[in-house]
Amino acid sequence: MDVILELLSKDARITPQEISKLTRIKADEVKKRIKKYEKDGIILGYKAVINKEMIEDKETEVRALIEVKVAPQKDLGFDKVAERIYAFPEVASCYLLSGSYDLLLVVEGRDLKTVSRFVAEKLSPMEHVRGTVTHFLLKKYKEDSMILKSKEENKRLAISY
Repeated sequence: MDVILELLSKDARITPQEISKLTRIKADEVKKRIKKYEKDGIILGYKAVINKEMIEDKETEVRALIEVKVAPQKDLGFDKVAERIYAFPEVASCYLLSGSYDLLLVVEGRDLKTVSRFVAEKLSPMEHVRGTVTHFLLKKYKEDSMILKSKEENKRLAISY
């Protein structure tokens, strides 16, 4: 991968001047290449990795990983089915997999009922969907290469025999 893209993927806040110092590419050239990456759709956006466990007034949000077994459409493969699925606002990410399931979805909802309703009423009844397995995310330890610290200390009691 291009060194500029690599640096931006690790820290989206890095400036063209900082990239220039690290790579010895002139800052104007760095700016020009970043603009081209954005125009060409190579850079799709910039984001912060948020540790939602640390936010006091957060609304509860549930994330689920859903494995989906799909019957691919003739002459279209999995792409058209995936497009219909990832168009739902509840679907944060959608991946084509090898193995026993075809698609892996990351689905977000206000609560368990919202995610369950999405699966039961929208996803499962779709033509070409042959089965689903839902895994609810209980805790995140690491996301996007960032280790997430927990605000609460482990409150388990020590057990001795």
